[in-house]
Order: sequence, then C-alpha cells, then structure tokens
Amino acid sequence: MFNFATMNDITIKEILIKEHYSEVADMMRGLHENERNLNSKTALWQEIKDSYMRHVINRQDEYKGVCLVAYKEDVAVGFIFGYAEEPDDSRIEEYTGKELYVSDGFVYPKYRQKGIYKLLNDQLEKNFIEIGVRRISRFTLASNNTMRSLLEKEGYSITRVLYEKWL
Repeated sequence: MFNFATMNDITIKEILIKEHYSEVADMMRGLHENERNLNSKTALWQEIKDSYMRHVINRQDEYKGVCLVAYKEDVAVGFIFGYAEEPDDSRIEEYTGKELYVSDGFVYPKYRQKGIYKLLNDQLEKNFIEIGVRRISRFTLASNNTMRSLLEKEGYSITRVLYEKWL
C-alpha cells in the first residue's frame, strides 16, 4: 500500500475496498449512472450494487486488485480499479504473461478535466508494470468519446469491437 502527494492538492492512496466500502460504492454508483446515461441497457445501480461490490472485493482479494483513490483535502474525488489476470491456455494472442485488466474508474463531475483520471491511470499502470505486466486491457462504451479520446492519447488502441443484439 502506498500514499503519495501528486499534483497540486490531490493525493492518491491505495485502499482496500472492503475498508472503504461506502466511499467506493458511492463512486461506483456515479460510474454506473454515467454509463446508464450513455447506454440505456446499463443496469440500475441499486439492483446490482451488492453483487458488483462483492465482485470487485473478490477481485481485489483473489487477483491482487489495486484500488487507487484520489483525494482533495481528505474528500474522495475519483478512483480507478484494476487487477492482474493470469494467463491460461484459452488466450489467442501471442502475449501470454500477466495482464492488467482495468475494470472501473470514475471522477466526480466537478473534478473532471483536471488530469485526475490520467493521474490515477498512470499510477495504476506503473504499479502493474513494476510487477511485470506488459499488456493492459479495458472496456469502455463506444459512445464514451471522452474516455476513448483519453485512452488513444495514452497509447491504447482498439483491438476488438463488441457487438450486441438484445432479444
């Protein structure tokens, strides 16, 4: 676990989700509301909160997940969460080492456009690169142009496109 001061008055802390449950759940709610605005098929947070929070706590416990929270004067303003996926024989890519899967991230609207998410992402990547990860994957909604733009500026490229058909 680490704490470090970053830009201006923002501090990044690595936290255990189960010890900061309410804080993380509130930011997850914000993330899901944001996604629901972009995709009406996104589940309502109150319907999935318990199971999703169990899922991320499990990923943190079982897969060495890292949750970083950005604080401004001891108030949480954003977070990012990712975990290492171990390779198995079902992979079709050439790379077969550990992979960082970035599953969630969010910054409250009044703190956006200040570089906070980029700061969180850079630190998360750094942590996993130090343990040997050489591949990072993540999903974002096709309609989330802000995130897509950020990811492309950070060197990510689209490798697959998910199509859905709801019946």
